[in-house]
Amino acid sequence: MNTHAHLALASSPTFHHVHAANSKLSYMRSRCTPQSPLRTAVPRQLPALLQAATKTMHNPTAGAEQAAAASADRFHVIDFHHVEFWCADAASAAGRFSFALGVPLAAQSDITTGNTAHASRLLRSRTGSLAFLFSAPYARGCAAAADAASPVIPSFSADAARRFAADYGLAVRAVAVRVADAAEAFRASVDAGARPAFAPADLGHGFVFAEVELYGDAVLRFVSYPDGMDVPFLPGFESVASPASPDFGLSHFDHVVGGVPDLAPVAAYIAGFTGFHEFSKFKGDDVGTAESALNVVVLANSSENVLLTLLEPVHGTKRRSQVQTFLDHQGGPGVQHLAMASDDLLGALRQIRARSSMGGFELLPPPPPSYYDGVRQLAGDVLSEEQIMECQELGVRVDRDDNGGVVLQIFSKAAGDRPTLLLEFIQRIGCVETDESGQQYQRAGCGGFARDNVIHLIKDIENYDKTLDAYDPAHVA
Repeated sequence: MNTHAHLALASSPTFHHVHAANSKLSYMRSRCTPQSPLRTAVPRQLPALLQAATKTMHNPTAGAEQAAAASADRFHVIDFHHVEFWCADAASAAGRFSFALGVPLAAQSDITTGNTAHASRLLRSRTGSLAFLFSAPYARGCAAAADAASPVIPSFSADAARRFAADYGLAVRAVAVRVADAAEAFRASVDAGARPAFAPADLGHGFVFAEVELYGDAVLRFVSYPDGMDVPFLPGFESVASPASPDFGLSHFDHVVGGVPDLAPVAAYIAGFTGFHEFSKFKGDDVGTAESALNVVVLANSSENVLLTLLEPVHGTKRRSQVQTFLDHQGGPGVQHLAMASDDLLGALRQIRARSSMGGFELLPPPPPSYYDGVRQLAGDVLSEEQIMECQELGVRVDRDDNGGVVLQIFSKAAGDRPTLLLEFIQRIGCVETDESGQQYQRAGCGGFARDNVIHLIKDIENYDKTLDAYDPAHVA
């Protein structure tokens, strides 16, 4: 079952929004100085109950219970919809991600489809809702034509996109969530203190689009539309058939993580305008290493299927915090990593690793073999010996929370030229519940952010950070 199947909206009124004056970003702040589960093809020998559980990450049940849960949020958030990268060349960036992660090209909008304002490529998983959007401006010589055309992504600005790509390299511009009503989400957010980035726009076919500022030059994008629309992505995109492209089974975004210099005001800002609650929290004293530390807060919507994590550096330690490394090379706050979930993480990682040396993404080195002796004691009743050996071969970290949820996780090295954006691969196992119709599902966020995994992963990234010292002496605080 598609774990991110679109939820039916309880009410879907027709919008007639007046296009606000074009609110494309008219500025780009300088960032030169930083501010002070086993799912789809479930691996072998899992207990039958867990097999059922790991095939459904979120409760598909609508109704009174869901409505009550949603009441804590300022607006109804359904799920992650996509993330957008602003880049210099959309075809090249999308091609690398598609090849490396096994996420097929699904739609495009560019001069071949009549879009003279920008080129956009959409990658989307066949096994879930995972979607990457890459957008790039055309040459300045085409500016006159672009200015006369309406961009298919209405908030796209060629000048802003050029500056963004130059300032940040490979970086996420927009974190998009599907909401019940994008105009209402925008209004409620701004009323609650969100800084507006793009006023609600009616895209046609019932699609509504709006943005507010998130952190740095990243925005939180709201997208709403009726169920059952025969549109490949957004109006203005055309479907691309890619039957020969493999799908490695990465199904959806588990969480999106931002690196910021000062966590408290950013967390208060986001929680304030979304109504999201604190899902998890770690201080440097809890998860730091002997040499460096960071603070972590995870915010979640009421359904806990949209997790927004924030990291800040802890100063005064032996080494510069890895978050400070991100901030220095990013040039300010931004999306520090994207966590992608799979029903069969081990199978996906085998394919990802096979392409690492062919232009793909390189995974962090594995822990020592002795680490997996602890895994056998911790999760030997859930993972078979064969699966534990596969975890060891691939370098996957394994942890378990107090409620029995098991989490498998691993990071990539930096995805681009700069030591900024990282990719995380995750699987959540367990947390089986039953909905009102008697159907089993896996509770969203199963296993949470297990402390030991957080500690080990922070140490793994710190060790990777150390490999950069010879090239960047400023790494040593």
